[in-house]
Amino acid sequence: MKQAEIVGHTNKVINNLEYLVSEVKEIEYNYHGYLATSDESFAGNLKVATVRTDSIYHLLRNITLESLEQQKSLDTIKMALDRKTANLKTALNFLEISPSPSKVRDSLSKMEYLTTNRAEIRRQIRLMQYTEEGYLQLRIGKMTRFSSAIEVINLVSLVLSFLLALISLATYRKEKSARSEANIKSENYKQELESRVDELAIANKEVLQLRNIEKFAATGRISRTIAHEVRNPLTNINLATEQLKESIHGTEENTMLLEMIKRNSLRINQLISNLLNATKFSELVYQKASVNHIIDQALELAADRINLKHIIIEKHYSQDLRLVDIDEEKMKIAFLNIIVNAIEAMNSDNAILQITTRMDLSKCKIIFEDNGTGMNEETITKLFEPFFTKKETGNGLGLTNTQNIILNHKGKIEVESVEGTGTKFIIYLDVE
Repeated sequence: MKQAEIVGHTNKVINNLEYLVSEVKEIEYNYHGYLATSDESFAGNLKVATVRTDSIYHLLRNITLESLEQQKSLDTIKMALDRKTANLKTALNFLEISPSPSKVRDSLSKMEYLTTNRAEIRRQIRLMQYTEEGYLQLRIGKMTRFSSAIEVINLVSLVLSFLLALISLATYRKEKSARSEANIKSENYKQELESRVDELAIANKEVLQLRNIEKFAATGRISRTIAHEVRNPLTNINLATEQLKESIHGTEENTMLLEMIKRNSLRINQLISNLLNATKFSELVYQKASVNHIIDQALELAADRINLKHIIIEKHYSQDLRLVDIDEEKMKIAFLNIIVNAIEAMNSDNAILQITTRMDLSKCKIIFEDNGTGMNEETITKLFEPFFTKKETGNGLGLTNTQNIILNHKGKIEVESVEGTGTKFIIYLDVE
């Protein structure tokens, strides 16, 4: 828990640095917007962005008190921000008292009142991010070494348990009555040790699941920030394009270029929408359903791909599987994404996809196991990240959406893979 808190603290610093960059851009955008349109809403947004920037700075200063290096960088950023704010106030005051606002506005637009300190601010922010990322790597390494040490301790304990068993056998030759008691104690110790090892394995899985949830939540926050920062300029681009089409009666080439701008703006907006849909928690329509039936429906949707690559489907369905409260359509999409990934990872020769369902205590356990190319550790850690894909035609949002659907159902998804051997997706869903 302490290690997780430290890693979370590092992520908090990195996220707030990104917010600081965003607010600096917001200051510049509203300043130029006010110069261009004299719209008071830009002036109001400018003041709000300035206040938010100051708040983020103080927050960063409070959470980096233990790092003298980061404090120095923050001081440099603060001085640059103060200079930028002072230049802004001077420019706006000069505009208010000027007898010729239009000429002054044009002059101010050409002058670099706000961008003079941009490079220094971004350089210092990037330096702080690199420093925090270095801290993150060191802390992950420490956690890994700690886990390795625990494994060594467990191994030594198992060896000691084995030695105790040998000692018990030697004691049997000397004293028959003591042998039974020694064997019982040794067996109890062995069971307790195995129980602790099992508890440790479960705890490690829970920590990994927690990290995945935190990573998914952070991805959602970043996605919403990106959408906010990109969609406003896209709207302006589309409006400007429509205005140009109405006011300019140009050549066919001009019309083609305007259509190209509009088409690519729509494509960017669609990518943002897909990213938001893959990372946001959505409302589910729950109903009692059979997991086996939903898997069969997903297999039917992928039948063409399965037949094309001559893939053998081996079903190991539990007949005692209880009904589950789920959103059938969304869960069908999640299963289909996993099935399609398995199909694309296998060759046509001796390709087998095994699907197993069974009850695991109070949970429904679903296993998709293929004998495809498998994945390395680096790929597994990035598997559910948006836009991460090694396919030539994929968009990298399928498994992100799958994870989102599983987490929406308060379930868990785990991945086990060996490069060159195959991959196994394991899903747990609450029955009650």
